[in-house]
Amino acid sequence: MIDISSFDPAGGLLDPRIYTDSDVYQRELEQVFGRSWLFLTHESQLPKRGSFIQTYMGEDPVLVVRQRDNSVKAFLNQCRHRGMRICRADEGTSKTFTCSYHGWAYDLEGNLINVPEEDRAYRNDIDKSKWGALKIPRVTNYKGLIFGTWSADAPEFEEYLGEMAYYLDTVLDMYDGGIELVPGPMKWVIDCNWKFAAEQFASDMYHAPISHASAAVAMFEDPALQGMMSPPKEAPGRQFAGNGHGSGSFWIPEFGPNPQYGPSFNAWNIANRDKVFANIGVERAHKVFAHNTCFPNFSWLGQSNTMRVWHPRGPGQIEVWAWTFVPKDAPQAVKDDIVKSSQFTFSPAGVFETDDGENWTEVQMVLRGWKARQNTFNAQMGLGYEERDTHGLPGKSNDVYSETAARGFYQRWKDLMLGVSWAGITGLDAARRASEEEVHSV
Repeated sequence: MIDISSFDPAGGLLDPRIYTDSDVYQRELEQVFGRSWLFLTHESQLPKRGSFIQTYMGEDPVLVVRQRDNSVKAFLNQCRHRGMRICRADEGTSKTFTCSYHGWAYDLEGNLINVPEEDRAYRNDIDKSKWGALKIPRVTNYKGLIFGTWSADAPEFEEYLGEMAYYLDTVLDMYDGGIELVPGPMKWVIDCNWKFAAEQFASDMYHAPISHASAAVAMFEDPALQGMMSPPKEAPGRQFAGNGHGSGSFWIPEFGPNPQYGPSFNAWNIANRDKVFANIGVERAHKVFAHNTCFPNFSWLGQSNTMRVWHPRGPGQIEVWAWTFVPKDAPQAVKDDIVKSSQFTFSPAGVFETDDGENWTEVQMVLRGWKARQNTFNAQMGLGYEERDTHGLPGKSNDVYSETAARGFYQRWKDLMLGVSWAGITGLDAARRASEEEVHSV
C-alpha cells in the first residue's frame, strides 16, 4: 500500500494512486466507512412499524427497520449461521426476517428467534441470545435523516457535522413541515472511484461553466436562461469546508422563479417566499443551495432537489443511489414539478449527471496507465486565501472557485486512514485552526 503519511492534502498535492490501489480501498472500508457517520435513509422511507429498507455501509449490507415502539434500529444483513443475507428484498414491511439458506429467523431488532430442527440439529443446546444479527451500535435521527456508525468513539452526530449543520439545515428547515424523499431510489453504476464524486459535490463548482455548458444549451433556447444554469465567470459565490464536509454555491440574485422548474413549483415557491425567509433567513436563501457533501459519501444538490449516496464497489466503481426530495406539505402538482426537473437534470440519464459521470470515468480510465499513476494532481486552487466567518456564512470558506473543501475532505480522509483516534482528530483540528488564525493575524 502507498505511504499515506507522505500524502499532502493540506498542501493541495494528491497522489492519484489513492483512486486505484486495492490495499488503500480495503483500508478505506475499515478506517473511513467503518468509523464515520453514514447516511442510511430518511424517516419518510419507514412509514410504519415493521417498515424496512436494505442499504449499505461501505460494502456491508444492512437493514434499517422501524421498530414496534416507532424507533429505528439497524443491523448487518447477514445470517450468523453461514453468512447469507437474512433479507433479499430492497424494502417492504415485515414481522421477521428469515434466511433463505437454512431458515434461521430474526425479529425486527435482529434477534435470533427461530432455528429449524433446533431439537435434533442442536439438541436444544444453542443459546439464540448470542447469535443475533450484528447490531449497528449507534443510530441517530437528524431532522428526519437517519445516520449510523459502527464506531464507539466517533463524536456525536451534531459535533461530527460541526458548522456543516448550517448548510445541511438550509435544505431541512427551508419549508414548513420539512422534506420527504420520493420513494425510490434510482440506482446506477459508474466506473470510477467513490472519492471523485464525493469530493466534487463538496468542492468543485469550477467545472460547471465548462462541463455543463452544452447541457444548459440543451435545456433552454434563451441565452439568458442558459446563463442562469451555467453561471458567468464573474458570478459571486463561496465555498465552505469543515470536518471533511464541503458546500459550494454561486449566489442567486433573488429567491424567485427558476427556469429549471415548472409553473406549479415556481408559483408555490414564490407564495411561500416569506416563510422560507423566516425559516432560514434571507441571506442563506440566496447563498446556500448548490453542491454539498457530508463526509464521506452523502451528497445533495439544493437547486435540483437530489440527495445521493456514493456506495463504493471496489477502487474503480461506485453504485449511485439517488432520491428526489420534496417539501412534505407541498401540493402534489408541486412535487410532480420537482420530480420532473430533478430527473431531467440529475438522474441516470440526466443532462447534467451524464456530464459528471463521463468526466469521472475518463479520469479512472486514464489512471489505468502506469505513468499516469505516478503523476501528482494539483488541488491548490485558492490555497492561502481561506477566510473564516465572512460573507454572512459560518466556518472556513473561500471563493467558489477554490479547492478548500477538497483539501479538507482529503485531510479528514488521511487522518482516518492513518488510524488517528477521533479524540486525536479533534486535537489535530484545533491545532490546525490555531495555526491558520496565527498566519492570518500576521
